[in-house]
Amino acid sequence: MPNFLIIGAAKAGTTALYNYINQHPQVFMSPEKEPHFFAFEGEKVNFNGTAGEKEWLNRTAITDINDYQQQFSKASKEIAIGEASALYLYIPKAAARIRHHIPEAKLITILRNPVDRAYSAFIFQKRDGLEPNLDFAQALKAEESRKKNNWVPIYYYQDMGFYYHQVKRYFDLFPPEQLRVYLYDDFTSNPLHILQDAFNFLGVDDTFTPDTKARHNVSGIPKNKALHEFLRAENHPLKTFFKPLIPKVLRRNVMLKLHNNNLEKAPPLAQEIRKQLIQVYKEDILKLQDLLKKDFSKWLRE
Repeated sequence: MPNFLIIGAAKAGTTALYNYINQHPQVFMSPEKEPHFFAFEGEKVNFNGTAGEKEWLNRTAITDINDYQQQFSKASKEIAIGEASALYLYIPKAAARIRHHIPEAKLITILRNPVDRAYSAFIFQKRDGLEPNLDFAQALKAEESRKKNNWVPIYYYQDMGFYYHQVKRYFDLFPPEQLRVYLYDDFTSNPLHILQDAFNFLGVDDTFTPDTKARHNVSGIPKNKALHEFLRAENHPLKTFFKPLIPKVLRRNVMLKLHNNNLEKAPPLAQEIRKQLIQVYKEDILKLQDLLKKDFSKWLRE
């Protein structure tokens, strides 16, 4: 079983953190980046959404403990063994299941301004052709019906940003020395500083310097939709052909570069919606500020 987890939040840098930490020679990360075992243990994962039965969570969630342990079967002398499932923060039962199975685990979370996080998640879904509403305001209005119809949580753009109760669940169950809470802005402005602190927290060599140039899981609007679909396709014949000919790391780096270069920035969030969401989140942000003893005044600025 792992001895540390990156628990979220979604669209707040967890993929980048997974990839940067994974470079450390004293760390072993699960090959499946988001197994989500503790969120869905023993369940039949059957979410709805625009992709129907092919929704990514239905395909990738690991719900059997033996299958989950297989994710770590190749770990050997590594000190820190972990995985990164962004929904552990949001799904209510995850904290208790983690406490049950691995009570001594160290837990890392990154929190992003909830307004920016919500809009980034919308653009992310729109990027992959999975968001049916062209307008963010319309998507927000559709959120309650999507929740009632059991859509994948990534579509709960607003609801996923109420961090206070999500974070408090972990503080209620784990001692503070097992928890690290980072802010997305600090991570993006000085990733090495955050990573050195994370390495120290995990008990591995904190002088190791990973390559942080690559950008992971970027939201944006595809310039060329055909290229974007090719890069997303898991079993495209051309990819299958080149797979044995090109080393995995090189192949992944080339694909990542092509993917990011094919994206352009989404239009900025309308100021009217930003003001509206700030008011929606205000009470939650103030509670979170008291809980974590951190300054979140930037999140309340219009």
